[in-house]
Amino acid sequence: MKSGFIYSDDNKRYYTHNYYLRHKYGKKVFKVPLNSGLSCPNRDGTKGVGGCTFCSGYLSGDFAGNPKDSLKEQFDKVRGELHKKWSDALYIPYFQAGSNTYGDIELLRSAFFEAASFENAVGVNIATRADCITDECADMLLELSEVTNLEVELGLQTSNDKTALEINRCHTFDEFLQGYEKLKNRGIDICVHIINGLPGETADDMRNTARDVARIHPHSVKIHLLHIISGTKMCEQFLNGEFKELSLEEYAGIVCDQLELLPPDVIVERVTGDGKKETLVSPLWSLKKFCVMNEIDKTMAERNTFQGAKYSV
Repeated sequence: MKSGFIYSDDNKRYYTHNYYLRHKYGKKVFKVPLNSGLSCPNRDGTKGVGGCTFCSGYLSGDFAGNPKDSLKEQFDKVRGELHKKWSDALYIPYFQAGSNTYGDIELLRSAFFEAASFENAVGVNIATRADCITDECADMLLELSEVTNLEVELGLQTSNDKTALEINRCHTFDEFLQGYEKLKNRGIDICVHIINGLPGETADDMRNTARDVARIHPHSVKIHLLHIISGTKMCEQFLNGEFKELSLEEYAGIVCDQLELLPPDVIVERVTGDGKKETLVSPLWSLKKFCVMNEIDKTMAERNTFQGAKYSV
C-alpha cells in the first residue's frame, strides 16, 4: 500500500535510504563497514580524553572490520558473504569506526581512493567529526568526490551545547557548523547524525536539534536511539539512576516529530540503530529493530502525517 509520500513506493512516509539507493542504482546496494584504526581528538588528549560518554571502545564501529586486516581484506570478507545471495549487488565502502579524517592527509587520501577502486564499489562513505575537517582535508575530499559518489557522515548528536558538554563531545554546535560549511561549500554530500535519549534532554531538545538540522538542509540524516553500552561512562550514570532510557512509544513519537520537521527531500538513512546484544545494557527493546521501525510507521500512519509536514524554510 502506497503512503502517498512523494519519495516512497511502499508504506513509508519518509525518504528512506533504501528508496534512494534503489532509484539511483536500480539494484541492491550494501554499505560495507570498515575500520581504518583511526582514533579521535577527544580520546587522545587533543580535545579531551575518554571520548564521548556513550561511545564504546570500538569508537562507534562495533560492526566494522578488524583494523589488523587490510581494508581490502575487510571489504572482501563482507562482500564475499553478500555475493552468495546477491550476485549482482553493488557496494559502498563505509569508513565507520573512529574519526576518519583525523590523520595524515596522504594516508587518508590513499585509503579513500583505494576503497573507491574496490570491485563493484559505487561510492565511499566516511564517518568523522566536523572539527576534524581542515581546509586541506576538505580539498582532498572534493578530489575524491570527483571520482566516486562520496558522502561524509558528521556526528552532531545534539545541537544543545549544554548536552554536548555533559557527554564530553568536545565541540560546540558553532564548531560543528564550521566543519559542515567547509564541505557544503565544496558541494560534498553530508549526512548528519543525531541521537535521541541523551541524558537530561527533553523531547523539545530533540525536536530543536531536528529543527537546527533542517535549517542547514543536509543531503541526509541518521536518527539514532541512544544505546547504553556496558563499560561506558554513560552506562555507569544510567546504572546509578542519573537518567532514564526512552520507552519505545516515546522514541517513536519523537522520531515522528523530527521527521515532520525535516525537509521532505532529505534522505533518512536511519530511524534507529544497531546495538550488540552482548554489550547492550538498555533499552533492550531496541534489539527488535523491525518492531521499532514498525512502531514509527504505525505512529506516522495514525497521525496521517509525512516527512516535512511541519517543515518551514
